[in-house]
Amino acid sequence: MDVVELFAGVGGFRIGLERADAERYRVVWSNQWEPATKSQPASHIYTLRFGAGNHSNVDIAKVPTEEIPDHDLLCGGFPCQDYSVASTLNRSGGIQGKKGVLWWEIHRILAEKENKPRYVFLENVDRLLKSPAKQRGRDFAIMLASLSDLGYIVEWRIINAADYGMPQRRRRTFILAYHQGTALHQEAAALENPADWVAERGIIASAFPIEGGTHPVRSFPIEGTLQAITQGFNADRPNWAPFHNSGIIIGRQVHTVDTTPQYDGPVQTLGSKILLNGAVPANYYIPEADLDKWYYLKGAKKEKRINKATGFEYHYNEGGMVFPDPLDKPSRTIITGEGGPSPSRFKHVIQTADGRLRRLTPVELERLNMFPDNHTAGASDAQRAFFMGNALVVGVIEKIGQELSRRTAR
Repeated sequence: MDVVELFAGVGGFRIGLERADAERYRVVWSNQWEPATKSQPASHIYTLRFGAGNHSNVDIAKVPTEEIPDHDLLCGGFPCQDYSVASTLNRSGGIQGKKGVLWWEIHRILAEKENKPRYVFLENVDRLLKSPAKQRGRDFAIMLASLSDLGYIVEWRIINAADYGMPQRRRRTFILAYHQGTALHQEAAALENPADWVAERGIIASAFPIEGGTHPVRSFPIEGTLQAITQGFNADRPNWAPFHNSGIIIGRQVHTVDTTPQYDGPVQTLGSKILLNGAVPANYYIPEADLDKWYYLKGAKKEKRINKATGFEYHYNEGGMVFPDPLDKPSRTIITGEGGPSPSRFKHVIQTADGRLRRLTPVELERLNMFPDNHTAGASDAQRAFFMGNALVVGVIEKIGQELSRRTAR
């Protein structure tokens, strides 16, 4: 199965697919470009690990479709800053934001390819399903409708990796599409009850089981041109979110349902096979002089603040965080600002056996995303932390990749 990996980062999709079935999945072309910087550290790491052959470090918008090899599977975690929880929902740019428009590069490749990829496998933040704030679900509706118009049946699920025993609480939207003519497309289209695909028959349901029982299904069509959807989808009910955490669209008809994970296997925690056994560099330990700053940032707050620009006085409230991070649970979500010694509310801090507090090392962050140890070696520690804040949990890709390989090899 020839694979094209877009927005490749340091290769999370590739690692997961190759772990799933190294003989089946063959990456024939990849692209990684970061417009915000002259240097390209993620692309550099990608080529260090996988070689420079068939790798593109060019703005994808400037790559003609005919220069991209024909392929069976298009995959990628397209940039999600516009939907990220790092900014409030009403500030997120959505699909019209600066990086949100990169969705249309995926669409352009799928539309212009005469031999369209049989499968599409994408990842984004969970907020995608509710973006933007004034038309909740509009961006996702555009994506679903446009994929449907290109001949795909699309399923999706918001998956928290820790719900299935993985070492990090990281919720992401996973999207899997099957082109007409594939056996999976035919199988899903023939179902009398499309919700059965979401509950047990689909690739995602097979890889990540859900609890049985009755789950109310919401069904509705996505009608009109993509421009009409952009202007009018859910415009009259801005506080209503039409998409549940799981679903499928067949011929512009959506069937969506809230599902609950079912898992009773082993559980990985922050303290289980994540932390280094050997020596940790001294700069990862928190100096005694900085402890008060860390406790303040991690603690609950109820205080008056003044906007320096306007002089406006307001009350600021913030809940406390567990500090240090517990070792007997999966870790919190890694963010891009994880690196560096400066005190922060969001960086992980653990307590060592001798009572000292320290930050997590790059290798430990890699392990939380289930990457190989030192996969990002060759970049600075701050860059390595940034990569892992942008990355996905490889184990999710691996499990879906295993199921897709099994079902398509029949």
